[in-house]
Amino acid sequence: MTRHASKLTANALPLLIGSVPMDNHDAATALVFDHTPDIPLWVQLPKYPSEGMVEQFIDGLPGLKREGDKTFIDSTSPEFEGQVLEFFEEYLAVTEAGQDIDQSRFILPEDKCKGVTALLERVGQLPSPPFALKGQVTGPVTFGTGVTDQDERAIFYDDQLRDIMVKRLAMNALWQARHFKTRGAIPIVFIDEPALAGLGTSAYITITRETVTQTIEEIARAIHQEGGYAGVHVCANTEWDLLLEADIDIISFDAYLYFERFILYPEQIRQFLERGGILAWGIVPTLNPEDIRKETVESLLMKFYDQVAQMEDIGIDRAKLLGQCFITPSCGTGPLTLDLAQRVLALTRDLSFVIREDG
Repeated sequence: MTRHASKLTANALPLLIGSVPMDNHDAATALVFDHTPDIPLWVQLPKYPSEGMVEQFIDGLPGLKREGDKTFIDSTSPEFEGQVLEFFEEYLAVTEAGQDIDQSRFILPEDKCKGVTALLERVGQLPSPPFALKGQVTGPVTFGTGVTDQDERAIFYDDQLRDIMVKRLAMNALWQARHFKTRGAIPIVFIDEPALAGLGTSAYITITRETVTQTIEEIARAIHQEGGYAGVHVCANTEWDLLLEADIDIISFDAYLYFERFILYPEQIRQFLERGGILAWGIVPTLNPEDIRKETVESLLMKFYDQVAQMEDIGIDRAKLLGQCFITPSCGTGPLTLDLAQRVLALTRDLSFVIREDG
C-alpha cells in the first residue's frame, strides 16, 4: 500500500488544485509557474464549458450522445454493443498489446484540455525539468454520478457502464503520468472527488464503500504503473477512513474548514503516514471570500502549527509530518475573482516558504 510514496519527499512544498479563473491558458500556466515552480500543474479554466469536470473526460465513451444541451450515454442504441466491443479491444491493445496510447481514444483531447499543452510546452522550454508535474482526472464517483444514461440514471449504478467509465479515467490518468515521466519529472495525478462529500448520505445510499475503494484504486494502479503518485482530493468532509485505508499515496483535504473532522481518525492517519502516505494540507481558504481577504501568512502559520500540535498529540512525529505534507489551497480557485485567486496562490507559496524555512 502506498508503495511509491516513501520515495517522494513532500517537505511542505506548495501544490495547487487545477482550476483558475482566467481565459488564457498560457497566462494561467505562467501564473502557476510563478507560484509553484517545483510542482506546476496543468490548468482547468471553468470559464470554458468544455473544461468542466465531466466534459473534459467524457469523449470516447460508448453510447455517448448529445441532444441540445443534454449529454448522456444511450445503452439502448443499436450501435452500443459494437461500440463497447471497440472500446475494450482498444483498451486491451493499449494495456496488453503495446499499442501507443497517443494513438488511442485515451489521450486527453487537446481542444478540451489546452492546459496540458500549455504545461508541457512550458516545461520543454526549461533548462531542466521541475521536481514533479501534477495533473488530474475527475474521480469515478463524481463522474459516474454526474453522467446519466438514456433513462436519466447515473452510470455509476450500472455495472458495465461503471467499468467502462473507470477504465477510461484510468487510461486518462496513465496518459498524463507517462507524459510527465518522459519529461523527466515525478508524475503526480490527483483523482478529484467532490462527490465523496455525499458518501453515506441518502443521496448515495446504494453506493458501497467497497465499490468506491475499488474504482479509485483501479485508477491509482494505472498511475502507479507509470511510477506516478496517486492523490485523492475532496474539498469538504467525507468518510476519511475509506481513503486513509485505500491504496493511494496522497490525500488532499480542506484543513481550513474540516481539520477537526479529519483528525477523528487518529489510528488510520498514523498508519497512512507510517506506510509513506502524504497529506496535501488545504490550509489556505478558497470557499469564503472574506476568509481569503482576512487571512495572512502569519495567521495561517499559527493555524497550521496548531493543527500540527494536534497531530503530535495523537502520536505523530512533527518532523515526519512536515516531511510528508504539501501546503495547498483547500480547493481550486476557479469560482473566485482573479484578484482573490492570486491572493490564494500567493498565500500558498509564501506559507510554504515560511514553513520550510522554519524547518
